[in-house]
Amino acid sequence: MASKSSFTVGIDVGGTFTDLLAIDPATNEVRLAKVPTTVDNQAIGFMAALAAAGLDPALLQAVVHGTTTTTNAVLERKIAKVGLITTKGFRDVLELGRRTRPQAYGLRGTFMPLIDREVRLEVPERMDADGKVLTALDEAAVADAARALLAAGCEAVVIHFLHSYINPVHERRAAEIVRGLWPNAYVTAGHAILSEYREYERGVTAAVNASVQPVLDRYLSRLRTELKARGYDRDLLVMQGNGGTISSQLIAEAAVNTVMSGPASGVMAAAYTGRASGHPNLITYDMGGTSTDVGLIENAVPQVSGELELEYAMPIHVPMVDVHTIGAGGGSIASVDAAGMLRVGPESAGARPGPICYGRGGSEPTITDANLVLGRLNPDKLLGVDHPVTLDHVRGLVLEKVGQRLGLDAEAAAAAILRIANDRMAGAVRLVSLSRGHDPRDFALFAFGGAGPLHATALARELAIPTVLVPVRPGITNALGCVVADLRHDYVRTVNKPLSAVDDATVARIYAEQAAEGEATIAREGVPVRELRRVLSADMQFQGQSHILTVGVDSAAIGVAGLHKAFAAAYWRRFGIELPEIPPVLVNLHTAVIGVRPEISLAALAATERAATLEAAQLGTRRVWFSDGWHDTPVYAREKLPLDATLDGPAILEQLDCTTVVEPGDTVRQDRLGNLLISVSRQDTIRTSAE
Repeated sequence: MASKSSFTVGIDVGGTFTDLLAIDPATNEVRLAKVPTTVDNQAIGFMAALAAAGLDPALLQAVVHGTTTTTNAVLERKIAKVGLITTKGFRDVLELGRRTRPQAYGLRGTFMPLIDREVRLEVPERMDADGKVLTALDEAAVADAARALLAAGCEAVVIHFLHSYINPVHERRAAEIVRGLWPNAYVTAGHAILSEYREYERGVTAAVNASVQPVLDRYLSRLRTELKARGYDRDLLVMQGNGGTISSQLIAEAAVNTVMSGPASGVMAAAYTGRASGHPNLITYDMGGTSTDVGLIENAVPQVSGELELEYAMPIHVPMVDVHTIGAGGGSIASVDAAGMLRVGPESAGARPGPICYGRGGSEPTITDANLVLGRLNPDKLLGVDHPVTLDHVRGLVLEKVGQRLGLDAEAAAAAILRIANDRMAGAVRLVSLSRGHDPRDFALFAFGGAGPLHATALARELAIPTVLVPVRPGITNALGCVVADLRHDYVRTVNKPLSAVDDATVARIYAEQAAEGEATIAREGVPVRELRRVLSADMQFQGQSHILTVGVDSAAIGVAGLHKAFAAAYWRRFGIELPEIPPVLVNLHTAVIGVRPEISLAALAATERAATLEAAQLGTRRVWFSDGWHDTPVYAREKLPLDATLDGPAILEQLDCTTVVEPGDTVRQDRLGNLLISVSRQDTIRTSAE
């Protein structure tokens, strides 16, 4: 029998492609694969990626999986039927919400809660806001409700009681009763997912968890069975939205934590790469086939938020890497609306039929098609092409669908598509930087995804970002995030008291309990780790305010005085104002327990056969459009560039997983790890149409 290799494999499923990166730390051997995503069953694409990389599952050291299963299930409402057992008088909390509207200035709109009203049942029980029992739990009513939900065809159930975050005794007992009657393990107690006040947000988070729990459990069970049949005898790890990994055996208990799993893996890869290459402050820009994800990393630590709203009236309050997503990817469709305005996205051509140039029957112009028309992409090196189409065919459809309606030729229409797309993506960058008090000029733009490096220098110039960092394998960076991500478990506990009413012992005790729970969970997973780390924070606000500010905490022994000082400093950084006369409130305490996995050498990714000179790495010359017109542009094979090479734009750098565009006036060099560092020139004017 062959000996087990040291390959650690990361497999990330995107909207268009499934990416694989495998690294053997013992030999620095790297395997790559990029195959079309199989939307109906992601496991097929998962196994196809292993086969394409020539990897035998029986010989692998570890497999880490980033999946969009839960995110897609919620957005497409392909979820399990869920019932709710809640406090008498509160069955409509999930539907009433915060009384906002889908359109802020509209009088019309629709909203469907995840749980239908007829399967939202009430039982007598009541706690007050201090956790004191006002009405005892009616255990017989709980049992009757469970039987009624089963008779109604519910596959999963949520138990969501008022004020369970402060005293969960009723929820725990109700869960015991329901589990004794329920035919499967899909029973969610709200406090176990989110021990935080605000019954609406806590209830929605629990409802999301229950609705995707069966979907994720079935998918991972199939995948584990398939891997086991091929000889893989270790646990499959799954990326969470918080940027950490967890055993696939445990994640179904908190399936909601895998929402935003894919975007989180990319941010974690960026943080890892930035730390290794000396760029700890990054704005991450991940442009794939369907969407663009933008995040912010400060001091090599990704921003984490507990207030994601996946779509209207669907707040998910579990810690997740703070990523802003817009519907602008390579497959985003460009069209002219009834008012004669050019729109790009959010509709996408997806994997099927995809952009026109993929030859799968697509007939609507996309961002990818626009890049092709403008010479930025090589039509002979597109991935995922079924039946090649001519450049004239693509140009003709761009002219027909966009150009003629705007009075532009095909090239000018394609340039307009890029300008609109770039403007939308620049807006997303502003949301995660300027709108939160960060100056983009203090960061480097980390560009990845299959399409990110095509647009990165234009965005950087628009936002005055001086440097663009393009990693060695930008098209499979999310898979790298799976490989380098640590185990991570997050915990939150609501205090919701004026800081003056809290003592040092309470703060230390809560942090200690959270740390103990996280360390016990990591021990239960049985995954080798180098060390355990804790990341502490506190949610605070001034009394009378609704806005909550998350404050970093250096030590569990920070005490009340330390929290007061840290909050004042954080408030000043965020808003530039001091409010010493208003008492602060301690809302929540957070602990992230991190199991640090063995390090991976990024230098292995750049270990390719390099050309001796820059000229030897040049593939040819192509006519390419830039903001100041057309240029005869040298095209290079990126993987053959000498590591000490420096070149000036314009230039096109091609590799298996993406193409990098270097604009006129920009300068490119490589660091010791093979990352591209592009110094962006400043231009006073940027023309927006082709000449």
